[in-house]
Amino acid sequence: MGQIETITFVTALVALQLALILYVWGFISVDVNKSSLDRAVSRYSLPAMLIAWLALTVSLVMHAVRAGHIPATDMYEFSMSFVWGILSVVMVLGWRHRNNMIGAAGALITLALLIYAFTLPVQHQPLSPLLNQTWLLPLHVSCAVIAYGLFTLGFVCGALFLAGQRYKASFVPSPVILDRLGYRSSLMGFCFMTLVIVIGSIWAKIAWGSYWSWDPKETAALVTWLIYGFYLLTRWTLGWRDARSAWFLVIGFLAVLVTFFGNFYFGGLHSYAAP
Repeated sequence: MGQIETITFVTALVALQLALILYVWGFISVDVNKSSLDRAVSRYSLPAMLIAWLALTVSLVMHAVRAGHIPATDMYEFSMSFVWGILSVVMVLGWRHRNNMIGAAGALITLALLIYAFTLPVQHQPLSPLLNQTWLLPLHVSCAVIAYGLFTLGFVCGALFLAGQRYKASFVPSPVILDRLGYRSSLMGFCFMTLVIVIGSIWAKIAWGSYWSWDPKETAALVTWLIYGFYLLTRWTLGWRDARSAWFLVIGFLAVLVTFFGNFYFGGLHSYAAP
């Protein structure tokens, strides 16, 4: 890493840890008579997330400048982009709905992914001829990052919905809010995932001569798309708004993780070089 890239990466890592600590502190004191310190701590959780987002943005930009392309051609780069997408979605919607639990879950997931990215080798290599497509690469990857970020928020809502049924806690949003937010984020994520598959098929035709090759990454993406498609279908036709829908959001996110990590470990046309 370059010096600025390293500093901003570490800043994002520290800021996410701080945000998570602040959220946890806020939850511990939620049912207690809050002091001015408790209220201040709760108030600074989202700004800490914003600092992490800004630092990560700078780190990604610096990496892209050194590499000469958008950060999406190896596992480190896409892990960083994945974290950036999740942070963007969680901060916007978490702030809009004024709920710390959504932000805390987002901080926990992004912190885990950022720690994972820290273990990966950092390279600044030029694009291969197959990847060197002026508009396809940025569009394909951008749609994937947004879709994954939205699906992550859907997972958070689904997991909180299921947890709220089992454990009653004042800081967990109501089931109605969680169901509505999980549905909206998953619907938007499904639309972006559709674009990912369509654009990827066009790119595959140009690069490999076929629209579809049943590559592990392609297959996992299709399975993910089908899971969320079936989730939406059950809502529209059967009116599901209960734990069954929440489980779909959890299972769908597991498919997202398989799609994300699968090509790194299973190989295929989309494979990244192993560290």
